[in-house]
Amino acid sequence: MTLTLNLPPELEQYLAQEAQQQGLSVEAYTLQILKDYILVKDKQSNLVNLLQSWIDEGDADEQRETGEYLINALDEDRLSDRKLFPVELKGITW
Repeated sequence: MTLTLNLPPELEQYLAQEAQQQGLSVEAYTLQILKDYILVKDKQSNLVNLLQSWIDEGDADEQRETGEYLINALDEDRLSDRKLFPVELKGITW
């Protein structure tokens, strides 16, 4: 597909400078920027969908048990006796 754009002079100058630094033509550099942007947006969209699916199908009991397991594991594997998650601060700081 051929696309013609009327760019403001400052944007055209910026693209030309960046393309020159990358050793690319303005057209190739602009295409690279578009591809990178679209791929990032696509990855972000896929990640959001995945996280939302985890939220939607989440089992509250399983999540609570996993959280308690992680807290206990982190507190047990410490070089000091000081707990990361002291019981007296549950509901206040964590």
